[in-house]
Amino acid sequence: MSAVISNSRGTRTAGRARPVYDRWLVGSVGILIAIGIVMVYSASIPTAERYTGSSYHFLLRHLISVVLGLAAAAVILRTRVRLWEQIGPYLLLSGICMLVLVVVPGVGVHVNGSSRWLRLGLFKLQPSELVKDFMIVYVAGYLVRKQDELRYFTQGILMVSIVVAIIGTLLLQEPDLGAAAVIGFTVFLMLFLGGVRFGHFMVVLAAGVGGMILLTIFSPYRVARVTGFLHPWSDPLNKGFQLTQALIAFGRGGIFGVGLGGSVQKLFYLPAAYTDFLMAVLAEELGLIGVLVIISLFAVVVWRAFAIARAAERVGQIYGARLAQGIGILLGGEAMINMGVNMGALPTKGLTLPFVSYGGSSMVASCIAVALLLVVDRETRQRWVPKQ
Repeated sequence: MSAVISNSRGTRTAGRARPVYDRWLVGSVGILIAIGIVMVYSASIPTAERYTGSSYHFLLRHLISVVLGLAAAAVILRTRVRLWEQIGPYLLLSGICMLVLVVVPGVGVHVNGSSRWLRLGLFKLQPSELVKDFMIVYVAGYLVRKQDELRYFTQGILMVSIVVAIIGTLLLQEPDLGAAAVIGFTVFLMLFLGGVRFGHFMVVLAAGVGGMILLTIFSPYRVARVTGFLHPWSDPLNKGFQLTQALIAFGRGGIFGVGLGGSVQKLFYLPAAYTDFLMAVLAEELGLIGVLVIISLFAVVVWRAFAIARAAERVGQIYGARLAQGIGILLGGEAMINMGVNMGALPTKGLTLPFVSYGGSSMVASCIAVALLLVVDRETRQRWVPKQ
């Protein structure tokens, strides 16, 4: 006779677990992707018509990115958590190699003063997006391998800090301060949650913040960004132009927005309207209600990531728990920084809004991250034993 046990953690039939995934997580990500498709089309129409003659140009490319992201996620869902724990160091090494290639003259693709892409046939790959995922996979494994030595400074936090410094140095050569900041933020929070000593954590955090300040002070490009963020209205036609246009978009949106497709700022006033500053266009067209919906959806994604991590730790799947924590921090941190930039709370970083903004590499990397979360969730459900 086939025994069937139904519970909140899934369904187990005759000793074989059916893959039941977290509906809240899948649903929230699905809604974010759907909103992103609509908003990318709305925000990109003027630019697409002027430069390509087709209003669907960026929409079609965005849809291709979504398909590629979902295809990558489907492949990852067929893997096991153990595989990622084993290949973490090799993924990190491959990511570092790609970052080196990006800054090699004649190899990296140079756009708007930055070299952040590699040409792959008809597509461009931004390695920094994949490196974020690779770094989480690696650090989660490091925390498991070194869990008995984390209380020591050298084995606990210094070695990972050196790796972060190497990757950060390569990213600053592009330059991509936003990706460097996100990786540093994510990794050090993972280390803190993983059990490193608070004193060691604060020393490295202070060193990292100090390094960021020095890099900003000695770079005219970054100084201009910071001063433009602090006083955008003092130079609204130059340093503060992008931020003032974003703030105007938020102001025009009010509570309910001007209506889908009704944005004025996307008509060549707001730069990067369908990429980094898509949130401003969304706020203008859908208002405060639309912004709160986006914030709520990302809050659900982070909540489910940490819920999956907690469940994984309860069943002894420590690597899966650390991986889920890192993914939750990454997606939540990127969303928080992007929205903070759009609202004028943070300096411009050049980061997209995960699942929503136009950007193929970002979409694929974000889908990969969620797929890894679902793999952890699936194996946690399979290991869960209901109380008798």
